[in-house]
Amino acid sequence: MHNELTKIDIQKMKEELDYRRITLRPQLLEEVKVARSFGDLSENFEYKAAKREKNKNESRIRFLENMIKTARVYEDHSGADTVGLYDKVTVYLEEDDEEETWQIVTTVRQDVLHGLISKEAPMGSALLGKKVGDRFYVQVNKDYGYYAQVRAIEKGEDDGSAALNRF
Repeated sequence: MHNELTKIDIQKMKEELDYRRITLRPQLLEEVKVARSFGDLSENFEYKAAKREKNKNESRIRFLENMIKTARVYEDHSGADTVGLYDKVTVYLEEDDEEETWQIVTTVRQDVLHGLISKEAPMGSALLGKKVGDRFYVQVNKDYGYYAQVRAIEKGEDDGSAALNRF
């Protein structure tokens, strides 16, 4: 499986990877060593907490390495009047009789609470390529979907401001 990421996504991942390997890893190893010196490991909360943080860092390093290794660079070729990656789109939701505005981003940067939806999410994938005035159907799962209409498109670009998701 390949992850479709932008060049900036990959660069941000490499920066985080360098930080975790060069700066954070030695700090966490030192914390484990210090906590181990406190004595009985079976009742040493500091040791368990330090090990947990070290393991979380190692897990994130493996995740980032895998994402970078399997990445395919996604290039947006949307027209000036069609929805593409990093565009802000105002959509009218017929079922709710309300408008919502979202920015279409890659999966590693999605944050629905802040209006960033993945290009692979039902709404994100349905929006790509649409024009102002287009009415479309969003298939959420096999039993549920809804109609929406594009009200406005504000062209955007990946300026790097959207942070990578954490886990």
